[in-house]
Amino acid sequence: MKKTLYTLFITFLAVIAAQAQEFKIITTVESIVPSGLGRSRIIDGNADRDYKEFASVQTEEDNTRNKADRSDIRVKDFEETKLLNFYNIAGIRFQNIAANDALISSKLTAMAAEGWELVFVTSGVEANAGDKDGQGIFITRFVFKR
Repeated sequence: MKKTLYTLFITFLAVIAAQAQEFKIITTVESIVPSGLGRSRIIDGNADRDYKEFASVQTEEDNTRNKADRSDIRVKDFEETKLLNFYNIAGIRFQNIAANDALISSKLTAMAAEGWELVFVTSGVEANAGDKDGQGIFITRFVFKR
């Protein structure tokens, strides 16, 4: 009996260890456009894509490129959560930043409750480059696994 239980336990551990990890990326885009004219969002894609369908391997003998249609890559099934812009007419709005932090924290907490573990965060800025550049975003990617 002990051997049977021991064998079942080892088999159970092997099955758990053999399962592949799943990754998910949540992206926040926060506008840094003056006067509050931009759009800020949390984006959570609900569709899966297999990168192999859109990739090609280049060699000296074969430099054929992948001919996949761009429209096949696009995802139309996603969750979009509205955030506030960093700026309003009067300038930077710290209340908006605090509100965004609360919404982003809520999303991260919900992800953790669903069994996702936050493993990496990266961010970048495309900032205003002068008087004639009225564009700008602050983007953050949250990488989760389970």
